[in-house]
Amino acid sequence: MRNLYGVEQQFQVSAGRGGARASGGAPALGTAAIDRGADLLVRVLESEEPVALTDLASAAGLPKSTASRLVSALERRGLIEQDGERGRLRPGPAILRVAERSMLERNIVELARPALDALAEVTGETINLAVPGPEGVEHIAQVDSRHFLGAGQWVGRSVGYEHSANGKVFAAFGRAPAAAAGLTTAGELDAVRRDGFAASIDELEVGLSAMAAPVRGARGEVIAALSISGPSLRMPPARVRELQPILTSEARTLSRRLGHREQGERAA
Repeated sequence: MRNLYGVEQQFQVSAGRGGARASGGAPALGTAAIDRGADLLVRVLESEEPVALTDLASAAGLPKSTASRLVSALERRGLIEQDGERGRLRPGPAILRVAERSMLERNIVELARPALDALAEVTGETINLAVPGPEGVEHIAQVDSRHFLGAGQWVGRSVGYEHSANGKVFAAFGRAPAAAAGLTTAGELDAVRRDGFAASIDELEVGLSAMAAPVRGARGEVIAALSISGPSLRMPPARVRELQPILTSEARTLSRRLGHREQGERAA
């Protein structure tokens, strides 16, 4: 089951059934409160839209005051959060971090395959999907160039954030270490944020050109980057500009597959 953020539920809690019991058959001390809190959390996770506290309490059969105390405890742990000024409740950052990381590890390569293949067909160049890692950009999927002269095999290789197109994307959107981000000018990072696009021509290596666009997850943060790379003789600045809208379009399509919605856009 997926909620409105496109996050597949990773677990189910059967509140009020089973659980630890004392010797007399009654719920053990504290178990009832845990079950009620778990029930509220699952209801928020499974809701197709942020839910009001009053509706949540009614659905769970709890007094509003009791539900409010339990929700406050869940909020303190980042499991639930309020949706802006409306005060409605939605999954919190702790839940979404775990769910999105799990989804990223298991599904992003599979979900990215149509974008990778489409870009390879249109450009004929090397196409990569990369994620930010502790030591640099980590390449997790690739479609090879159809030319004999290509960009080489990047999967399994880590590349520094500085001077690479993927690295500039991650630096611009706060996914690279501050020290690495500082190696790229503020003006260039502003342009990446504005255009949703980064380029690296003869920077990482003389004769190699690359371009990259951000891929966003359900919460809107940049979790990956799509890139096109090849010899600079086939990818001069004019060719990079020509391919920019194609690359950014595929990156937006992949973002939607991962649950991201642009402002004003509703889930299908």
